[in-house]
Amino acid sequence: MSETVCECDVAVVGGGMGGVSAALAACDAGARVILTDATGWLGGQMTSQGVSAFDEHPYIESFGGTRTYDELGSGLRAYYMQHYNAPAIMPNGSPLNPGNGWVSRLCFEPHVGVHVIAELLHKYTTSGRLTVLLRHRPVEALVENDRIVQVTLRSARGNVVHSRARYFLDATELGDLLPLTGAEYVTGAEAQADTGEPHASADGPHPDQVQSFTYTFAIEHRPGENHVISKPKGYERFREMQPYTLTILRHDGTLAPFRMFVTSPEGNLPFWTYRRLVDGQWLDPSGKMRDIAMINWPGNDYDAENILDKSPQEQARILDEAKRLALGFLYWLQTEAPHDHDDGRGYPGLRLLPEVMNTRDGLSMQPYIRESRRIVSLERIVEQDIVAELCRDGHARPFTTAVGIGWYPIDIHNCAGRIPSAGGHATFPFQIPLGALIPRRMANLLAACKNIGTTHITNGAYRLHPVEWNIGESAGALAAFCCARGCTPQQVWGSASAGLEASLLRRFQVQLLERGVPLAWTIDVPSDHPRFVPTQLLVAMGALSPGDRRLCSLEIRPDERLSQVEVEKIQQVIGLPESLPSDSFTWNELCMALAPIVERVLAAD
Repeated sequence: MSETVCECDVAVVGGGMGGVSAALAACDAGARVILTDATGWLGGQMTSQGVSAFDEHPYIESFGGTRTYDELGSGLRAYYMQHYNAPAIMPNGSPLNPGNGWVSRLCFEPHVGVHVIAELLHKYTTSGRLTVLLRHRPVEALVENDRIVQVTLRSARGNVVHSRARYFLDATELGDLLPLTGAEYVTGAEAQADTGEPHASADGPHPDQVQSFTYTFAIEHRPGENHVISKPKGYERFREMQPYTLTILRHDGTLAPFRMFVTSPEGNLPFWTYRRLVDGQWLDPSGKMRDIAMINWPGNDYDAENILDKSPQEQARILDEAKRLALGFLYWLQTEAPHDHDDGRGYPGLRLLPEVMNTRDGLSMQPYIRESRRIVSLERIVEQDIVAELCRDGHARPFTTAVGIGWYPIDIHNCAGRIPSAGGHATFPFQIPLGALIPRRMANLLAACKNIGTTHITNGAYRLHPVEWNIGESAGALAAFCCARGCTPQQVWGSASAGLEASLLRRFQVQLLERGVPLAWTIDVPSDHPRFVPTQLLVAMGALSPGDRRLCSLEIRPDERLSQVEVEKIQQVIGLPESLPSDSFTWNELCMALAPIVERVLAAD
């Protein structure tokens, strides 16, 4: 065993999607970075947790992801185009989806995600700017005067690394740095009296009421063969407890029955293609390649207990039971699942594929984590900010401190203690406020994944792949920004009311925009539009009044002339450049007039 010290500008603890994008952004800005992960794979939910089928919004192919998230998706598709000669466009006209799964626009094998992440980070790992420590987990932290001085990591072999940095980013799946550093945090469901959320707990907080987690697994189908696994211990109890079934309970209380390989009479697409990672026939028309389906279903969701703030022994016991429950669902599929076309039971030809998850037992390296510890932050995102039925102006709450965007419904699975799902509410496209990444007290700690200042309810919309990537990217960029300027995240957040050219926040937002991180929803002014930066900056600063049709429609219509009300609002927020015509002008003309100001903001850095 060895003991070493590793120093850097930014230490990113946790190598999930948020951790990877944070490290990439910090390196891009010139910072020296350490990136660690407890497993042997970077990527978190898209690799080591097995959910290599992105949960995205309808605009994602043209708007709503950061530039680097788009590069991630392009890299995944390029891998299949190069190795399988797959065409770039699917028969329905959408971009390549290797798995052709019906719930996701991009389904792929986890190892491909690992490969593409390595490509994105390659120039920094080879140059020495980025040090990656796999199979290392945080075990201790040294804190002085609300500043983290050092985080100690221990490898799977017992080696110890003391990481020292100017900024530490918690990108762990469970928010593990928070208890180690003494940072304030919450778990589970908050009280309605605390958040004011209509669907929050009316009888006080429930810290253990955390969303279920899931050990995913991958299978193929070999008709006529027998690949039935040994019956897991406790199978009968799991079968009744879940229960194991192909019929799911929707958020609205109705039942949705599915068939294994065919569309159900009710029109539900096959269970098999739900999150299929490889469409064998599509990638290999000769028929030699088999489908690979990833199973992430209520049948293998574990909701009996919560693993947060439990002892290592308790965690090990709970995780062991969750693994047996997941394998039990596979055993049920192999032996008891109803046939599509007769009264028979079970599909013994379903073969578990340990090589897909790179594990001996065939289950994902880590469980798919839906909810972690959450920081007590400078800004908290509550249900009233994003849920459609609660937003009076026809759009989500505008945040002038925005550092990114996202969109997904409130999706809350059953919670620990077998608490039934309480989530399923539609949301408006929303923003990620900077203050949600910053703890109230700790000076050099940032949240970089699903541990930001959401609530139990709003976490259900902010925990998905593209949002976590955006959160991490903005956190990494912020840490590097503060390192370069000798300021603190709290100072950046607190400068929102300063003038455009004097505000640290606006300078940081312009930097995010320059790297292709949208701050507001402007679907007709994407990141490659010549007016993207000033358009985004104007909307983020509040240049459109609540209820403005441009905000509600998500379309800026840049060639359309501004109304007098809009002109007055812009004058109030940012002032009108003298170069504008005195009578009327379009959004494009306004952005052109603002260009010199934006250039001065960039030049100030």
